[in-house]
Amino acid sequence: MTRVFIDSSVFFSAAYSSRGHSRDLILMALGGEVDLVLSRLVLEETRRALTETAPRSLSFLEFVLESVPYEIVRPSKRQVLKAAEYTAFKDAPIAAATKMAKVELLVTLDRKHLLGRPDLARHIGADIVTPREVMERLGRTTETLPHNPFKYLSMDVLDFLLYDASASQ
Repeated sequence: MTRVFIDSSVFFSAAYSSRGHSRDLILMALGGEVDLVLSRLVLEETRRALTETAPRSLSFLEFVLESVPYEIVRPSKRQVLKAAEYTAFKDAPIAAATKMAKVELLVTLDRKHLLGRPDLARHIGADIVTPREVMERLGRTTETLPHNPFKYLSMDVLDFLLYDASASQ
């Protein structure tokens, strides 16, 4: 199974919009088609960005964290400093976490600092791709994904499901 590290731009996009390849990638993880790897920084950045700009989308983030299997990696300060030799310092923790995770793909929407950087890809040992490119590499399109009842859930329904689940525990 393909192991993918997603950065906060992808996680934010998946939570914010019910359509698109970022959401499809998360749904593939939900269906066990890809192994999802994250870092605490990705979770913190995503949560902060959603809180500031799209608080209603926090429901999807919480749904994912409760429903989708994922692995958390924690790079050391030394690993982050080494990664900073290959990318902007703000993205060094992502590069270091990706390298540490030994994933095949770093999935991002960051065209300025991460995409199109073969030197960085060599350093981390993973291809750096967009969610669309993941879908293409895996031979998937939105049409070939299995039906998933969570794909187009409204935030109201998701809030209800999450509240109901937490109240019954």
